[in-house]
Amino acid sequence: MEKRIYPQAIESVVMPEPFGRQSFNSAEKAVAALQALYDRNTRFLRDSFAALAAAGGDNGKRYRAFYPEIGVTTNSFTQIDSRQAYGHMPTPGHFSTTITQPGLFESYLVEQLRLIMRNHGVAVTVSESTTPIPLHFAFLEGTHVDGAAAERIKRPIRDLFDVPDLDGTDDQIANGTFEVPFGEPRPLAPFTAQRIDYSLHRLSHYTATTPQHFQNFVLFTNYQFYIDEFVARARVQMAEGGHGYAEFVEPGNVVTKAGQSAPSEGVAPPRLPQMPAYHLKKPNHGGITMVNIGVGPSNAKTITDHIAVLRPHAWVMLGHCAGLRNTQALGDYVLAHAYVREDHVLDDDLPVWVPIPPLAEIQVALQEAVAEVTGLSGYDLKRIMRTGTVATIDNRNWELRDQRGPVQRLSQSRAIALDMESATIAANGFRFRVPYGTLLCVSDKPLHGELKLPGMATEFYKRQVAQHLTIGIRAMEKLSEMPMERLHSRKLRSFSETAFQ
Repeated sequence: MEKRIYPQAIESVVMPEPFGRQSFNSAEKAVAALQALYDRNTRFLRDSFAALAAAGGDNGKRYRAFYPEIGVTTNSFTQIDSRQAYGHMPTPGHFSTTITQPGLFESYLVEQLRLIMRNHGVAVTVSESTTPIPLHFAFLEGTHVDGAAAERIKRPIRDLFDVPDLDGTDDQIANGTFEVPFGEPRPLAPFTAQRIDYSLHRLSHYTATTPQHFQNFVLFTNYQFYIDEFVARARVQMAEGGHGYAEFVEPGNVVTKAGQSAPSEGVAPPRLPQMPAYHLKKPNHGGITMVNIGVGPSNAKTITDHIAVLRPHAWVMLGHCAGLRNTQALGDYVLAHAYVREDHVLDDDLPVWVPIPPLAEIQVALQEAVAEVTGLSGYDLKRIMRTGTVATIDNRNWELRDQRGPVQRLSQSRAIALDMESATIAANGFRFRVPYGTLLCVSDKPLHGELKLPGMATEFYKRQVAQHLTIGIRAMEKLSEMPMERLHSRKLRSFSETAFQ
């Protein structure tokens, strides 16, 4: 029997030079310091890995570097403007959060720190945290690590570098279940650095576009027809000069710039990813991202779990639904103002007894957009759009079961439409403090035996998808013109909130 030889224990840990705590009264300078520290520490990990791979040896050392940390202390119960939903601490104390990719989040970080400094009159500190940066998250976007290089390192990677720790990657802060250990700082932001890094890597995988392309106004759909229309429209806009947008980005980071009729960079993937994303870009992420999430609440939760770390200003569901009322016609619109949640994917994170309220800013923008695009208003608008409860379920073929239970619940809830994604997207918007809304289009009426015939379906999609998408884009443009402090509703904030939006 071959004798197994174990390597000697690692006795030393190599780290970059200690970074002294620095205090700043300028948000821009604080973010610049975060960037410098993050760049130094991630470069240290990349260089250490490259050196080990090149040498193919084992020097008996472990390599570690830490995430940057931003901290702030306030000693006063000073009341701030009660209209503000974020940008302030609820009580005196010390608050901190770990930071990743400050370059990607520069505008966001500067805004959050400016508000804190203005509202509390305090400086912020930049330091190294005690949370190690996993090697996997230290590589630059698009980096390809040759498997042969890793094989030349004699020890397991986990012996030499820190790897992602799922025990500390959770949503307890956002869920409102996080309990601060005695003597520890309170959270300053809803997500930690490692939680953000985890989602940034998953976004690239699921959407085939890098996180830097995502915009602050996100449209979700459950049908490819909407994506086809969005792509065709965006390409025409780029060829005609952009119409206010600077770039259009497709899966594979294929970029078409305003004024061009063909892409200038990127390579289309050989096959589309699970949830492809498309981006009509404006400066400071002020444009529109559209994602085809496919069908089902699991996909809806997955993509919103990850997009939430980018802290978008709004997301809206545009898609098809089953109309539940005999007075509805195919092509009618449904503006959700309440949800029946039978999707079950969020039951452990957000109990079903938690109400998901409508947000006035989103509701008004969607209703105004419908009126503008259709040319109808007032009482006439009610002919094609109904406001009411949308039910979301996790069983696509619910009609094949005993209908008495589901139909009775739908009737008791006053539901007017049924789908498989909207309540999930709204509930995750509520959970992650991202303003949300839903505008659906009735595509069939299963309770009344009204299903589309093949020819009817083709004509329906041609006519209705274009109008529905126009409404969604117009609504997002309206929201983008609104002051952000108005858009981010206090309805989404709990008793003890993080200062960061």
